[in-house]
Amino acid sequence: MLIARGLQALLARSDRKQNEVAKLAGVSVGTVNRYMGWQDRARLRVPTMRAIAEACGATASERDALVRLVTDQESGWWMDHPAVPEILDPLVSFEAYAEYENVWANALVPGLLQTRSYALALHHASNVRLDSEAITSRVDARMKRQAAVLDRTPALHLWVILDQAVFRRSVGDPAVMVEQIDHLCTMADRPNVDIQVLPASIGAHAAGSGGHFVVLGRTDESDPMASMSVVYLELHRKGIYLDAPTDVADYKMMFDYLIRDAADSAHSITLMQQARQEHTR
Repeated sequence: MLIARGLQALLARSDRKQNEVAKLAGVSVGTVNRYMGWQDRARLRVPTMRAIAEACGATASERDALVRLVTDQESGWWMDHPAVPEILDPLVSFEAYAEYENVWANALVPGLLQTRSYALALHHASNVRLDSEAITSRVDARMKRQAAVLDRTPALHLWVILDQAVFRRSVGDPAVMVEQIDHLCTMADRPNVDIQVLPASIGAHAAGSGGHFVVLGRTDESDPMASMSVVYLELHRKGIYLDAPTDVADYKMMFDYLIRDAADSAHSITLMQQARQEHTR
């Protein structure tokens, strides 16, 4: 789907029709359509990808990233890196295609639920060498991502489990934390958003040996090739993506155990309101 999304974005930017791209690339319209539609992945070829990307006006870095995707498609994972063009951002691609997103957050409020003030404070703390303009640009992108994922039709179902420790780690001043907790309580009222808090009293738990992770998925029984299931592991300044069935199954099971151990929706709101009061003292 990263290949399809990348080519579709390039096509839209180029303002060309598929038949024009096919002519410039020296291939049939059917071939262009197959690459744009992410069909029959095993038959994708590097020379064809390169030709179609160039016909769509790709830059050298965009073309090379698409070629790498074709080369690495059998490995089933992709590592995000600052050199990867924004048009091919893997997480954005997966979120645009997924029906659900399950998130375990053990240190910080996940990006999809951050307020602008929280995100700004977080970026200022973790990107001390960036100027204010660059940080503002990154936060603007995060806000746009939130709208694209959570306000779309049909809606993506977001299920987030927050370690109680998230509320004890102050990001910004108390006002920032109060606004952030209020925002979480508001978002929990949305029909497509579930938020649970894992109380500190639980102690050791299924995800205790690792960090923040995301499980994204889509099920299409009529067309299994259109289905998707991938795990995103967040690391410092990059992420790792896994889609091996055994890996995905392990993380899905881990998330199920977290659901079992976390407070239910009503109690989670109570825990968040208690955390809010702590930041107003």
